[in-house]
Amino acid sequence: MKHFSEISGTAERVVDAAEGLIQARGYNGFSYDDVARLVGIKKPSIHHHFPTKSELATVVVQRYTYRFKEFLLQIETRHVKAAERLTAYAALFEDTYKVEQHLCVCGMLGAEASSLPADITYEVQHFFSVNLDWLVQVIDDGQRAGQLNQLLNSTDVAETLLSALEGAMVAGRGMRNASGPAQIAHNLMRLLLPAQSARRVAKQ
Repeated sequence: MKHFSEISGTAERVVDAAEGLIQARGYNGFSYDDVARLVGIKKPSIHHHFPTKSELATVVVQRYTYRFKEFLLQIETRHVKAAERLTAYAALFEDTYKVEQHLCVCGMLGAEASSLPADITYEVQHFFSVNLDWLVQVIDDGQRAGQLNQLLNSTDVAETLLSALEGAMVAGRGMRNASGPAQIAHNLMRLLLPAQSARRVAKQ
């Protein structure tokens, strides 16, 4: 199976279509017929690039994770304080949700994990590991600098934040809530900040 960086222009359009379908319907909710209609090619052409649906979804997740890593690097470059980095991180989920209430690719696939091929679940787990490792580092740095509540366990906070953002997208879609992860992130930041800073955030 080719790495996503090695695929052709047509194959990339197939990956684009599959990504959007996964975000909207999940892995079990789309077929190659759906992809073919979106891309404007015949189904055999898709099989030429991706012989199986599992291979296609695996490439989707690999590319999604790579792009997410790029976003995390941009956050580190643009923001110095931990609270600013966490707020920018939450905005990644909000930006995704604003596009027709699309969900995170790996959040959608995670909900279907019990029915997915092993190669897809491996990539999904890798995505979450990348995110949790990054969050723990940001929280640890913020606590050492006195920017975040030092009484909280960084791993617990990271898992709570990631789960809350993913869950807010799902619940927001179900409740037809336009704000999605935005309000959840705001509320969590009040808990993470030292008391004086949290009071300022609460007034905003």
